Amino acid sequence: MKIRFHKIAIIMCYAVLATACNGNISAQQTDETKSSNSSQNVNSDMLTIAMSGDTMFGTDWPASKLAADDGKHLFEHIADINRSADLAVGNLEGVFCDESVPPNNSDTRFYSFRFPARYAPRLVEAGYDFMCMANNHAYDFKEEGMRQTKATLDQYGIAHTGIKGETEYVILERSGVKFGICAFGHNWYTIQHIYLENVQRVLKALRPQCDILVVTFHGGAEGRDCRHLPEGEEFFLDASRGSLRKMAHFCVDNGADVVFGHGPHVVRCMELYKDRLIAYSLGNFCTPYSVSISDITGYAPLLVERVDRSGRFIDAKIHSFIQQPGIGPRRDPSCKVAKEIRALTESDITDSHLIIDDQGNVSRKNVGN
Repeated sequence: MKIRFHKIAIIMCYAVLATACNGNISAQQTDETKSSNSSQNVNSDMLTIAMSGDTMFGTDWPASKLAADDGKHLFEHIADINRSADLAVGNLEGVFCDESVPPNNSDTRFYSFRFPARYAPRLVEAGYDFMCMANNHAYDFKEEGMRQTKATLDQYGIAHTGIKGETEYVILERSGVKFGICAFGHNWYTIQHIYLENVQRVLKALRPQCDILVVTFHGGAEGRDCRHLPEGEEFFLDASRGSLRKMAHFCVDNGADVVFGHGPHVVRCMELYKDRLIAYSLGNFCTPYSVSISDITGYAPLLVERVDRSGRFIDAKIHSFIQQPGIGPRRDPSCKVAKEIRALTESDITDSHLIIDDQGNVSRKNVGN
């Protein structure tokens, strides 16, 4: 079990990428203070990674629709799960910045998510170690919004990456193991997964420096009609959102141990590929306002995977939660979220090599890929 401090020192060190893009220097972050009780797991053969999808606190633009009490109750049903994992990762759907920062698009028909920095401690209390910024809301308030978001996450010791031309990956040490994390998106300001040379460059630089390599990505078409994972490239609003089957397999082929996605606002299938788990979308997780959370768009899985020290899949658990407006994810005793992922896996993957039971327990069907 890990203990999060209110503020965690992050030591930044720099490594030149083997095939640097435009000569950029990539920074890696190593948190050496988060040893706490997790040191008792140094000799364990198993490591746990908790993964969740889109997370935000509402928005204060154009009108205030923010979670009450600075969001203090949003994560009360999931925090223990995150904190008990060696690593907890999610996607930050929006920006931390003050009200003086203008939106990228002032048309109120467009969704723009902005929340005050005072909400950031909720992520710490929820046990998060890392938040993905490689998504289509990271630029909602332009460069200043991104700058304030990164400064806020840094202040509270939450690692982040995914913006083009900046830190391309992070390394966090937990339980005596170095977790490397990278994030890819489809927007011009992200490290774009629609160009596999970007993916390969980052993975080639990161793989030799870590023990377990985690890839998270934002991609795929959006909406309740996009539950199924298509073959080939996906488009939304006339823009490419990636060929996700090809990209996820490419990540594993180039050294990734865990791959999980978000972006469609609904959950999608999972598969085991070369003994590595791929979750194609974990949907919305904590989106209390300004995002539809009715029916399947309110399904909020918290996926916890156990891997061995070489990154091979051991087993996993889909913790089923359903969002309630304004108050965050709440437990789903019927486990219909896990059952939805199972049904999609059975329909969309020819042979997922996975067994998902009614309670969301995920096990290996057979040996091999």
